[in-house]
Amino acid sequence: MNPARIAAIALFSLSLACRERGDAGADAGDSLAPSRGRTASSTAAKIDSIVPVAHVPTPDTLRGLYVNRWAALGSKLDRLIQVARTTEINALVIDVKDDRGFVLYRSRVPLAQEIGADTADGHWMSRAKLRAVLDTMTTLGIYPIARIVVAKDPLLAKKKLDLAIKRKSDLKPWLDKNGNPWLDPHQPAVWQYAADLAREAYDVGFSEVQFDYVRFPDEKRLITETVYPLANGRTRAQVIRDQLGFVRTALKPQGIRVTADVFGLTATDTTDMGIGQQWEMFVDQVDVVLPMIYPSHFARGTYKLRNPNAHPYETIDHALKDAIARTDSVRNAALIIPWYQDFTLGPPRYEAAQIRAQKKAGYDNGFQSWILWNPKSNYTLAALEPRS
Repeated sequence: MNPARIAAIALFSLSLACRERGDAGADAGDSLAPSRGRTASSTAAKIDSIVPVAHVPTPDTLRGLYVNRWAALGSKLDRLIQVARTTEINALVIDVKDDRGFVLYRSRVPLAQEIGADTADGHWMSRAKLRAVLDTMTTLGIYPIARIVVAKDPLLAKKKLDLAIKRKSDLKPWLDKNGNPWLDPHQPAVWQYAADLAREAYDVGFSEVQFDYVRFPDEKRLITETVYPLANGRTRAQVIRDQLGFVRTALKPQGIRVTADVFGLTATDTTDMGIGQQWEMFVDQVDVVLPMIYPSHFARGTYKLRNPNAHPYETIDHALKDAIARTDSVRNAALIIPWYQDFTLGPPRYEAAQIRAQKKAGYDNGFQSWILWNPKSNYTLAALEPRS
């Protein structure tokens, strides 16, 4: 057995051992054993001071899976690492801050500590487990991406009311259809917090940072019900452009690759869709833009398809052709890596054939890289090619 394989097995075993000792939680619904106390902190400090951080080089062709926070805390992460060892998958997008505002591990970012973002639900990943996971991924050549949700952060919005979107009627926090407040994208502190978490994620070993929810809420009543004292005459699209530029500039000195998830329809719709995402306004403000081209999210009749969800190849083909056309005239435009759908939302059921159809549409348009989304991080392995 060669030395590299021995090292990989040893590090993978360390990851498993950390989990079994209770250094992280288990899958959602299981009995969780969170890390607490000085022992974990002192261990983390010792590990951080002894082991230098190595970053996995960016793959020429990136093929990834999304890993939600619960999956990352439990045994599912180990299984997804195994998937990456045996298939074409070479990247994992891991929730570092999810859309509830919870941070994956004990953070050293002051605002995260102040609002309890790293301890809010009583479960987190210890630094020892985090290092074991990232070291394992580094040894195996699996590219770790930190996903950081920006504007959809009800925890911060409730703790810091001055940062929340306000109602015109009484200047109290505006609430979405689920009764949750959102952060106001005009607020510089919102983006500074995201940048601080991104810098920390890179320092502990993530190779790239992916920002999600870089937008205003997707509710039509927002426009008539809310007020923005910091707008200064700017459109929503200009605000998102300005803030993405701010984050990229803030992280540039460390050479951190900055990427952003956007609605899949932004490459086709010429407006900002009411959320501040207008293709030409953001595509040159990040290193990579990731349109979430989920066929189930396209309205009936889009691209003259009665049911886009039933036509994954055609839907992806149309969306990517629009992305190419819209990007062609933009200087310094970002690389485009599409998100594809590996979940069922309405008929038909999405299985290997539907996922392969999406991949083929991408390949036929020159997009070799992609990432699959499943909200529960359960993937259709039959749709993946074996590692060559």
